[in-house]
Amino acid sequence: MSEQVPFGHENVSPAEKTRRVGEVFGSVASRYDLMNDAMSGGMHRLWKDRFVRRVRPRKGEDILDMAGGTGDIAFRLARSGATVTVADINPAMLEVGMARAARKRIAGLAWAEQNAEALSFADKSFDAYTIAFGIRNVTHIEQALREAHRVLRRGGRFFCLEFSTTLWPGFADAYEAYSHHLVPKLGRVLARDEHSYRYLVESIRRFPDMAEFKAMIGETGFLRTAAEPILGGLVAIHSGWKI
Repeated sequence: MSEQVPFGHENVSPAEKTRRVGEVFGSVASRYDLMNDAMSGGMHRLWKDRFVRRVRPRKGEDILDMAGGTGDIAFRLARSGATVTVADINPAMLEVGMARAARKRIAGLAWAEQNAEALSFADKSFDAYTIAFGIRNVTHIEQALREAHRVLRRGGRFFCLEFSTTLWPGFADAYEAYSHHLVPKLGRVLARDEHSYRYLVESIRRFPDMAEFKAMIGETGFLRTAAEPILGGLVAIHSGWKI
């Protein structure tokens, strides 16, 4: 039987998932940040601030921000004086990010269309690798992790911000109802795309929980792996070091 990978509640071929994910983000790119505000009540901004504080970017470092299309993480990283490469598989997302950078007059960023599973960068090119709300959309997560490990220098650090599974019982039930019933409707009203946001909710449900994803990071070769839950694990910051 040919390989199947999850796309929402379906199982599809790897090529089909890559194509469909591309269509999803191509469709929502121009309204992606507006929807993030609507879906999280603006809290995604606080999560991203916390995430970048954990990364601790420093002047002179080379940082790869994968799946960073619209620039939210890269803009924060760049304030430190680090050299940031923003990479994304979707050119529409990169176009939005570059336009935002121009409006904000943020210079010094490099922009690259890249597949997380097959990066064009040389071994040991970066001091840190960040990915925020992007790893669950990768077709083969383990391969993306291996690529992250490959392009990091010795002593380099991996940081991932991603939705997970909250361990707070009452909150978990409320969020399940909200995400299942309201998020697709917000997508229809604000982004004129209910289908794409239904997929995004379904992709969260099928993503590994904190312990499982932490184990996957360790199996790739990273050491000192950690998982920091936010809102009981609704969102988590995962990290590991290449030593």
